[in-house]
Amino acid sequence: MKVQKGILPDRERPVWMVLDDNYLPIEPIQKYLHYLDSVGRSPNTIQTYAHNLKLFWEFLRDSKLNWLEINLEQLSNFIHWLRNPNSGILSLESQVSKRSEKTINHCLTTICGFYEFQERIGANVDVDAYRYQLQPGRKYKPFLHHISKGKEVKTRLLKIKEPKTFPGCLTPEQVNTLIEACNVLRDKFLIRLLYETGLRIGEALGLRHEDMVTGKTNEIHVIPRLDNVNLVRAKSGVERTVHVSKEIMQWYSAYLIDEYPEDIDCDFVFVVIKAPGKGEIGKPLKYKTVDSLFRRLSRKTGIKVNPHLLRHTHATELIRAGWDMAHVQKRLGHADIQTTINNYVHLTNDDLEKEYRRYLQSQSKEQE
Repeated sequence: MKVQKGILPDRERPVWMVLDDNYLPIEPIQKYLHYLDSVGRSPNTIQTYAHNLKLFWEFLRDSKLNWLEINLEQLSNFIHWLRNPNSGILSLESQVSKRSEKTINHCLTTICGFYEFQERIGANVDVDAYRYQLQPGRKYKPFLHHISKGKEVKTRLLKIKEPKTFPGCLTPEQVNTLIEACNVLRDKFLIRLLYETGLRIGEALGLRHEDMVTGKTNEIHVIPRLDNVNLVRAKSGVERTVHVSKEIMQWYSAYLIDEYPEDIDCDFVFVVIKAPGKGEIGKPLKYKTVDSLFRRLSRKTGIKVNPHLLRHTHATELIRAGWDMAHVQKRLGHADIQTTINNYVHLTNDDLEKEYRRYLQSQSKEQE
């Protein structure tokens, strides 16, 4: 089995197919992938879902199971199949899982979504992978939560516990080191922009010049677009405004004056400025180009970094500065404040100590 990329003649966006052992498209998978494309999922998301479904179909083949007749117990065996690095071999020694818990949960999410879709279109499947229960305890209580706290919510049965990992945060000195290690002004501006705004890399690469508002306001409009030729997406799908400093706009202006190619038919902010073939100059930057940039910077500086780490760093600095969590949520573009709390609060022991010292000082002032 394999995942095959294709390009339709009447469109530039890629399509993804999962082929069986006879190199024929697997029909139920193709229906689901076509549905994801129709509802506007990004090509990268569809590619990931295609690979997850390919793994599931390999599990069905190895286990001699029919996808229409699988039950919840058999579906749970898929977890063991994903973990086992040597399928079909029983080892007496402990083995390291071939895939992380996060990867396994992502596969399970894909499979549950696939079966839910098949039930909706009338396929004769009966895989009850969900249950309904009262709202579980949440760290953040939304406004008027007491009205809906007795309402049952849908939760997935198949889910494994993921270890909490701290992605780390960069110091201002490390950010400056990364900027100085860049060879061109465009890359320096990109890192500074990600660090000072918390934009997702897809949002940054999708920026157009009309989104950059200079002057008294100094703001960036993050606008979801489905027609980006470099296939990048603004994940949330909701337009928002991110206020920036005057210095960021100065970086932008310097990049436009000193490096931005002249006489090109492109309104993207981040474009190719050097290329072996002149035909590539002026084309919007793609994910793979930025991945190469950050791998090169990691090797050059010894600082392990990726674009999303700059987003985590920005969020943590806002929280340390005393920003209300709701404001951080809006700036990052999260639909749910719980996402902000669970994934972007990275306070260290030093942060806790400083906050406790501040508390002691306030207590002593009150006693005076």
